[in-house]
Amino acid sequence: MASLRDIKSKINSTKKTSQITKAMQMVYSAKWSRGVMSAKAFVPYMEKIREVTASIAHGSKGIAHPMLQARPVKKTGYLVITSDRGLAGAYNSNVLRRVFQTIQSKHKSNDEFAIIAIGRIGRDFFVKRGMNVVQDIVGISDLPVFADIKDIASSTVGMFADGTFDELHLYYTHYVSAIQQDVTGQQLLPLTDIGTSTKLMSYEFEPSAEEILEVLLPQYAESLIYGALLDSKASECAARMTAMKNATDNATELINSYSLIYNRARQAAITQEITEIVGGAAALE
Repeated sequence: MASLRDIKSKINSTKKTSQITKAMQMVYSAKWSRGVMSAKAFVPYMEKIREVTASIAHGSKGIAHPMLQARPVKKTGYLVITSDRGLAGAYNSNVLRRVFQTIQSKHKSNDEFAIIAIGRIGRDFFVKRGMNVVQDIVGISDLPVFADIKDIASSTVGMFADGTFDELHLYYTHYVSAIQQDVTGQQLLPLTDIGTSTKLMSYEFEPSAEEILEVLLPQYAESLIYGALLDSKASECAARMTAMKNATDNATELINSYSLIYNRARQAAITQEITEIVGGAAALE
């Protein structure tokens, strides 16, 4: 049985741990609320640029932009968004498991796919398994701005345009609520379904539709990546907040359990001492 000193040491160390997890919970609670606000604030922009892009693409006859047309798939690109650190519950493992299973079921060799990793956890996961990571970025803020990923978003869209891969799929964690975040996978390029769920409007524009789409379609694809990143970061902060709350609650339960054991052991020691004193006194009579 552990000594009173050992039990007291466990209580103190667990209290220190709970203080850390409680502080982290408060930090990510603040980041979570701001992250959700940023993700929601970006939605109207996404809806408008989708409407404009779809209206121009489908409202003008004879347009055959490469980003709007499916082509034979020789190589598939996967853009995967994870975090740079752990301590986020199943946030990273869920999306990585989904992507890994998809790749294993669809491809027989590394030559058939390419991975663009946003986040150190995802990058390290695929590199350790010898999978084809062609580009990665780490160190993105929990409250990112578009400038943080402009280069990788632009180069990713560019790799589709130059034929490095023939379709691009995006995998990230979609924020539903503070306790629910769902892994989401969608085809990012080509934009074959851009007008299927969008109300088309009539616009007057200058110069030609081809010239506008030449600029607008890459921007739209890059915006989809940024929107997914905002969504994913909100999910990450929520997952961290929940994980730290659970850790704090577990630490509190351990402290209560250790305290009960400590008090019982202390009471037993006191009882033993009293018994010995009474026994000694009785022996002297």
